Amino acid sequence: MRDFRRIRRSFGRHHGFGLAMTALALVHGAPALAQDAAAPQQSAEAAPVDQIVVTGTRIVRDGFKSPTPLTVMTQEAIQNQSPTNNIADLINQMPALAGSTRPANSRLAISSGLAGINTMNLRNLGEVRTLVLLDGRRSVGSTITGLVDINTFPQALVKSVEIVTGGASAAYGSDAVAGVVNYVLDKKYEGFKVNADAGITDKGDGFNYSFNGAIGKSFADGRGHILLSGEYAHKDGIFEVDRDWNQLGYRTVANTAAAIAAGGPASLVVRGAGTWNTTPGGIIRSQVGGGTSLRATYFGQGGTPGVYQFGSLTDASQTVGGDWEMNDTSRRIGLDATDDRRGVFGRLSYQLADWIEVFGEASYNWNKTLFNSGPQATTFTLTADNPYLQQALGAAALTGVTSVTIGSSSADMPYRKNNSSREVQRYAIGAGGEFQMFGKKAVWDVYGQYGQTDTHELLRDIINTTRLAQATDAVYSPTGTIVCRSSLTNPTNGCIPLNRLGIGVADQAAVAWALGDPYRDQRFKQTTAGFNLSATPFATWAGDVSVAVGGEYRKEEVSGYVPTEYQSGWSVGNFRPTFGSYNVKEAYLETVVPLGLGAEFNGAVRATDYSTSGYVTTWKAGLTWQPIPDILLRGTRSRDIRAPNLNELFQSGTSRTNTFGTNASAYGQYAGATFRELTTGNLALDPEKADTLTLGGVLQPRFVPGLSISVDWFRTKVKDAIAQFYADDIAQRCNEGIQSFCAAIVRDPLGERDWYVTASPFNFAQVKVRGIDYAVNYTLPMDRLFNNGSSSSLTLNGTATNYLENLVDNGISVPVDTVGQNSGQSSTPDWIFRLSATFDTPTYSITAVGRGVSSGTYNNTYIVCTTACPVSTAANPTIDNNHVDGTFYTDLNFTAKIKVGGTDGQIFFNVTNLFDKDPILLPETGLSANSTYSDLLGRSFRVGVRFKTN
Repeated sequence: MRDFRRIRRSFGRHHGFGLAMTALALVHGAPALAQDAAAPQQSAEAAPVDQIVVTGTRIVRDGFKSPTPLTVMTQEAIQNQSPTNNIADLINQMPALAGSTRPANSRLAISSGLAGINTMNLRNLGEVRTLVLLDGRRSVGSTITGLVDINTFPQALVKSVEIVTGGASAAYGSDAVAGVVNYVLDKKYEGFKVNADAGITDKGDGFNYSFNGAIGKSFADGRGHILLSGEYAHKDGIFEVDRDWNQLGYRTVANTAAAIAAGGPASLVVRGAGTWNTTPGGIIRSQVGGGTSLRATYFGQGGTPGVYQFGSLTDASQTVGGDWEMNDTSRRIGLDATDDRRGVFGRLSYQLADWIEVFGEASYNWNKTLFNSGPQATTFTLTADNPYLQQALGAAALTGVTSVTIGSSSADMPYRKNNSSREVQRYAIGAGGEFQMFGKKAVWDVYGQYGQTDTHELLRDIINTTRLAQATDAVYSPTGTIVCRSSLTNPTNGCIPLNRLGIGVADQAAVAWALGDPYRDQRFKQTTAGFNLSATPFATWAGDVSVAVGGEYRKEEVSGYVPTEYQSGWSVGNFRPTFGSYNVKEAYLETVVPLGLGAEFNGAVRATDYSTSGYVTTWKAGLTWQPIPDILLRGTRSRDIRAPNLNELFQSGTSRTNTFGTNASAYGQYAGATFRELTTGNLALDPEKADTLTLGGVLQPRFVPGLSISVDWFRTKVKDAIAQFYADDIAQRCNEGIQSFCAAIVRDPLGERDWYVTASPFNFAQVKVRGIDYAVNYTLPMDRLFNNGSSSSLTLNGTATNYLENLVDNGISVPVDTVGQNSGQSSTPDWIFRLSATFDTPTYSITAVGRGVSSGTYNNTYIVCTTACPVSTAANPTIDNNHVDGTFYTDLNFTAKIKVGGTDGQIFFNVTNLFDKDPILLPETGLSANSTYSDLLGRSFRVGVRFKTN
């Protein structure tokens, strides 16, 4: 009952979602008329009862309904509702998906190879725990963690997308802990079709366009079939933020010691605040010698010095009021990436006999992105003999001064860029068909597949820490010219002195000498082979018993190359090549047993042997009961696994740099300091084990034809979860006095950052996710309403997920439930919802979509108070305002259906974020918005045409 009590509490608390659920209630109360089985978007329960192939089970049998919840997005819905020319942007709107990596939220994934990809993350259990399939088969990963980039799928041929929410490892193997997302292709398409579209935001940026086409043709009296498709798409990047919502100075600042002592909170949420200790031309943070006379001296245009005016409240790095707008790190960051992709796909099949059809497939996809990964924010020290310092301040100002420490966002340097590219190839051959076994139809298939991804992870304009330090450390030579100090002892080292004090003062030759373009080339290879057989060997008094058996072999490999000069010494990147491989052998058995009285049992077991971690068994037991045609009850219990991926096993070392949080009570001596982190793999990892339970039902009342309502409760517990502590966690745990964590953080021996942190993954965590899915679908044919022979229809759909728990317990720190925390990718809103209404006629269609998330908190660990506050701790810091708004976006599509000769055509116009709603704002530096659950671009338009012949 606690889940339903929480639903009531969150429902009342989040009035934005109350509006959405009111709309769903109106759908329920619609006129009682028939349902159109071809609804643009529908739950699987609304699909025709003779549907044969169902993702989530290997059983192939007419009329079988899997006990695992399934949602289907049809081709019509994809065309009418997609906000962009990339199908992943639509699928990631579904409430069952939360926290997926997309180009908009991966700009800082500089060293991981994730920037620019589109992935799927069911239940926010982690993308590595969602299995993505293409036509029921695995696809080679686009990253070393095995994540599949949806950009590499032939979007012109996608017939539907099926989302299985619930453990499916017994049916599909490792990684299907949270479920499966299967992209189904129209393999027997006949005719020719072409699509073209272009779009832009109402701010005049983000221009994009795409072209795709497909041709399918049967031959040899229909026994053979050939299918070809191709696509090209481009999107302009948005590399600077000029949106007003990011210029509000919305920040979290530390309260004064006096106010805290008087019972005030440790942190305050404010507007009109900015970072004072980092300015475009540099600002003196501190000095050695001479007291504090130079502190807060900044350098402006042409190197002219000025005195920074602090505001009403100033902490170690931020100020409220005063010159808060001087800092430019909220403007010189990107909103969206430049994206180019192109791909081709081909398939040839031939029916050799009634019982066997052979096929071959080949595809090639190329994708390249370019993203602004932020300014070159650095902290550096100048000695008093630096010529540029002397020229800017004069000798008198430096009397008694030994050195100064300066913070700068480096306006004279180009911003960091991620310019990665990927090439993905897939080749498959196979055969399949139907034949009679035990007097019943049996279905079989066998296949072999090879996939290869080649990545070129290129970073551009990245600081070479040694060169920048040498160029910064300038002195006068004996002849009076300005040179690098290092050149006095090594005149041929090529160093060019760099003036970093001011805007428009840097020698661009010196900038070019200090920066570089490190890269890593990696190759991921996947070889798979498998067979499947589904048959009906016998029957009981209650009906036919169906059985599916099969096996699969899979090998995953990684290799790479990094030039020696790019393996260390850079502010980010510091790539190292990774080498390794593993293989897995699997066999499964699945059955469906009718129990009578409308009940069916569905069970599966899979034996899996990994070359790295040994043998493991997964299983599933499910039950459906349909006491009357109107009601279907269902439940599933499963044991699922996720084996460690190539990155977790073999990573040779990935480095990143960043800055610790500024909360002194949480970070202690590390607060606000910079760090360099190195992560390596662990060959001793075991597979994760997950237990999933789903309970739900479907209502399709005969007295309201066309209406389908489903509710499903789910819970997944993952034990021995593969996880690791990263730099922020390690610093906080060390500050708490746990010495084992202190051993992992030392002063940076290279001097590139303040601290050096080492990390590796282990099987130590437990993860628990709970929630409830809701779906309402209703189709109203106009002929039923007006009895006029009309073929028009109105289709209403609503889906929502109420997330109740998402908790990670690492066994050391106090577990924090991140549900209701709206602060970023790793957190999950209480409610995610999506509504759509489509009015379809023979000549046009109109679709409206409403989507959004509920309001929540910035951080669930905060204690909100304004007076008489408890003592602020690292586990439970105090703050005066912890509220983060939710959001509700409205999209609109109009499609006109035309005829050009004998060709069917469509002209369509989409408006995304019709009312230009702002994103979810967060009180933090940089991009002050939630880039995972928000629309960052504002109102945007897309227009296009589609033509096809049959």
